[in-house]
Order: sequence, then C-alpha cells, then structure tokens
Amino acid sequence: MPGYVNDAPALSVEGVSYRFGNVDAVRNVTLSVARGTIFGLVGSDGAGKSTLLRMAATMLKPAAGRILVGGLDTATHKAGIKALIGYMPQRFGLYQDLTVEENIDFFLDIFGIAGAERKARKALYLGFSNLLPFTERQAGNLSGGMKQKLGLACVLVHEPKLLILDEPTNGVDPVSRQEFWEILGKMRERGMTILVSTAYLDEGERCDRLGLMHRAALLDAAAPAEIRARFANLEEAIVSRIQEADAELASDTFKL
Repeated sequence: MPGYVNDAPALSVEGVSYRFGNVDAVRNVTLSVARGTIFGLVGSDGAGKSTLLRMAATMLKPAAGRILVGGLDTATHKAGIKALIGYMPQRFGLYQDLTVEENIDFFLDIFGIAGAERKARKALYLGFSNLLPFTERQAGNLSGGMKQKLGLACVLVHEPKLLILDEPTNGVDPVSRQEFWEILGKMRERGMTILVSTAYLDEGERCDRLGLMHRAALLDAAAPAEIRARFANLEEAIVSRIQEADAELASDTFKL
C-alpha cells in the first residue's frame, strides 16, 4: 500500500475552486490538515463543505488549484490515494437486507483482508462501535445511530490514513453522537487523520482545528479556542463572522 510522501501534511488544499454550472460551490480555498489531527468543517448550508470533501476524496476533480493527500496529487495519483483514504458520505451505502456482520464482511472482501487479520479487524471495529451484540441484526432494522456506527466500521476496516466524513451524525440522537465521537477520538489516538464536516458546534469544539465556510469561501481556519476568543461561545463567534462576511459582500456589491 502506498504511503505519505516524506513529511507532507495529511491533506493540502491549494487555491481550489469548483463550479456547478454558473454557481460557485467552492471558491479559492486553501487549507492544510496536519497528520494525526481532527479538522472540522462548519458553516452555513450550501457553503461548499460537501463539495470540498468530495474533491478531497477524489470524487470530483478541482476546476482550479490542487489537492494533495499525503503529498500525492488527487489529479494524478487517484488510484494510490484511494488506498490511503476512507470516505463516508452523508448517505452511506449500507445493504439494508444484510446483517451487521454481512455488511462488514462485504467491505473486508472488497479490500482483500483475510485470515487472522480479517478476524482481528472485524472484532476491533465492531467492538469500537458497540455492535458486537448485534451482528445478526439486519442493517435495515438498526437505529439511525447504529447505522452510522456500522457505516463508520465498514469504512475503517482497511485502516485508512485519512478519514473523510460528511456530517456523519446529522439527525442522530445525542448519546449516539457522543459514542460516535468517542470512536473518532480513539482513531486519532491511533494516528489517524480525520476531516469531518458537522452541523453541531459542540462537535466543532472536539476538533483540533476548524474551517469556517460560507458562500463557497473559507472565512477562517484556526483552533476552536482562537475562533471564539472574543465571544461567549463558538456559535456567537461563527454567526458574527458570517454576518461580517455578508456585510462586506453587500458593501462591495453596492460599490459596483
């Protein structure tokens, strides 16, 4: 399996843009994600977070700029990068009529993991997800939180270096959200790098760094404590920064 290039960051996004027709989805975004950290993307709906994650996961090719995963360009090393990443979209494709164990076996088969290693990984990731008591239950009969944890376990079985998650806890109950983030914390302790978008600012506080996106642009990228330094909480800080950006845009439009 290919690895990262020397001491390159886990992810580098360099002046990246993407358009859907005449609409800017991502506009001139630059950011860097250090290895072994959790980088969170927050912001308004339609800000471009999902599009940026899909580009990082090699699902979309940037219209401008470039994205490097571990020093490898997503435009020229797509096959190699796929071995380095795990990607979980908002609607992950579990097989509803298969059991928990059959779903994870399917992904183990895809990645060619066999023998003792297969048994160990199945036990490890179903254990992390608290799904070992439910291995015979069909995925379609799981709760929303359990489905998300099963999806995460399936993504983790090939032990990616960079885990990319698009609002993985959206609509999930608070207890399941807490358990999901405990799993992410354990994966970070094992050296995994995690890029995650979230609609929940309490989850944003759990990240090492946050990127705030609005209207296709990256407004800020810093530690949560830095972003909320002058405010009572992270929510007030983010709302203020978005309002400030909208005011600047309105002022520029008026000048035109």
